[in-house]
Amino acid sequence: MIEPTLADVYAARERIRDVIRPTPLMRHALLAQETGLDVWVKHENHNPTGAFKVRGGLNLVRSLAPEERRRGVVTASTGNHGQSIALATQLTGVACTVFVPDGNNPEKNAAIRALGATVDEGGRDFDVARERCEAAARETGARYVHSANEPLLVAGVATYALEIFEELPDVDAIIVAVGGGSGACGNCIIRTALGAATRVVGVQAEKADAFARSFHSGTRVIGDSADTFAEGMATRVTFDLTFGLLQRELDEVVLLSEDELAGGVRLALRATHNLAEGAGAASLAAAVKMNGALAGKRVVCVMSGGNLDAAKLRRVLDTGR
Repeated sequence: MIEPTLADVYAARERIRDVIRPTPLMRHALLAQETGLDVWVKHENHNPTGAFKVRGGLNLVRSLAPEERRRGVVTASTGNHGQSIALATQLTGVACTVFVPDGNNPEKNAAIRALGATVDEGGRDFDVARERCEAAARETGARYVHSANEPLLVAGVATYALEIFEELPDVDAIIVAVGGGSGACGNCIIRTALGAATRVVGVQAEKADAFARSFHSGTRVIGDSADTFAEGMATRVTFDLTFGLLQRELDEVVLLSEDELAGGVRLALRATHNLAEGAGAASLAAAVKMNGALAGKRVVCVMSGGNLDAAKLRRVLDTGR
């Protein structure tokens, strides 16, 4: 697979411009006060589906050949990627089925269906759902859209990173959650292409740390489980395109406990008045954890994923009392 270039990102921005507007990059006074940092939030949770994934899904689906559109699209997701493909296929009149694991976020499932896609639920986690999806693509001939190994998807996602650097070119560090890795890749692509000195920091859950272990060891590993409430980071494997780029370009990976992730959700509510799911608030929790190293730096936290279901929200709030 060919890694996306800066030119690909500019092309993606033109392709999705009529649907995706630049999202806010905001400095929240309460967040700065609580963290003691010069911290800005890139509000990708303000996108139509509540996450940056929609940028990549729309760029990819609008680039499909006529024959691919006729065959329809299948993909696997825990929700945000699935919503992005569902919205993109709805706008282009393409049939879509999204494979999700058993017990998936019911509100994300409902959002995917509301966008006109079929939800096929089964398997203990995302990676099993992905394997089911890949088998269905082989059987039906549908166009399989991988959640990470798609250059057009990564180029679309990278449009939000372009917005960060255009608005805040002197940013010292960008913190972003890592699931499949497309979001972190987007920041690395733009940072390197523009010759910026910005550090890009990835965040993972301790209970879904296959990427972190692979990144630190140089040997790709498969995790036994991904038992985190932050479903946007709940994967047991790494992916060819994104892992190769991040192993070369990412500066650091921070691991967070479930308590720290929950604390990030509460911090997002309290200090930014935004509802963020576990992965969406992970960057804020990581900034708190890295506080000493970030002192005096200008920091951007990417908030992507505003689709926390009511049951998880109640648990997160209860644990903070």
